[in-house]
Amino acid sequence: MRTLIVLLGILITGTATAQELDAAQLVRDAMDHWRGLTSVSDMTMTIHRKDWERSMTMKSWSKGDKLSLVRVTAPKKDAGNGTLVRDNSMWTFAPKINRIIKVPSSMMSQSWMGSDFSNKDISKSTDIIDQYDHELLGREERDGHVYYTVASIPHEDAAVVWGKEVMIIRDDYVLMEQQFWDQDGVLVKAMKTLDVQMMGGRAVARVMRMGKVDEPEEWTEITSNSVEFDLELPDNLFTLSSLRNPRQ
Repeated sequence: MRTLIVLLGILITGTATAQELDAAQLVRDAMDHWRGLTSVSDMTMTIHRKDWERSMTMKSWSKGDKLSLVRVTAPKKDAGNGTLVRDNSMWTFAPKINRIIKVPSSMMSQSWMGSDFSNKDISKSTDIIDQYDHELLGREERDGHVYYTVASIPHEDAAVVWGKEVMIIRDDYVLMEQQFWDQDGVLVKAMKTLDVQMMGGRAVARVMRMGKVDEPEEWTEITSNSVEFDLELPDNLFTLSSLRNPRQ
């Protein structure tokens, strides 16, 4: 009987450890936590440079992992600018020229609205789930939470810019940091969560800062003013017609 109890203990502990150390599942859970089944959020983006700073407010919607829409609401000169993502395609709309422009895949790593966030960052792309291999590098306990560090290496045939991404994920699936390394193994930029709050019924990264490593005095912060998850969102919200003529 004692032997059986010991064996059961080993099996149970082994199962828990395997679940805990599943790096790919950690990344997927963090992405799912970030987006929810659907999400609606109001945000403020502040772009800080050495000699100037400007802010804009935005509203964003997402549905599943293939649909997202971001629209600038203020200031007046930027209001109406929008970005739509459907599957692997992205379009932008500029009301000043009244044109919808498709963003080629080669431009996904370019700056969005002059910020330190790229088009791909804003799209809440989940390519990292399927186009990368994931390895758990370590775990650390602090502030009453466990923090997992995961290295994500793109597949050889993946159409991505980065040579490696490193994510620090808290045990409640809040993404605390995401590092972007180039093909030569040099850390280029990083996004860090500066504040975590309960919003929309879950812990979320309320303030995130993105910046280049070699330009520490320049950064972009996105602050979530409100977030709601798992609402009913119609598919026609995520259309080119809606991008040009807001329905919500």
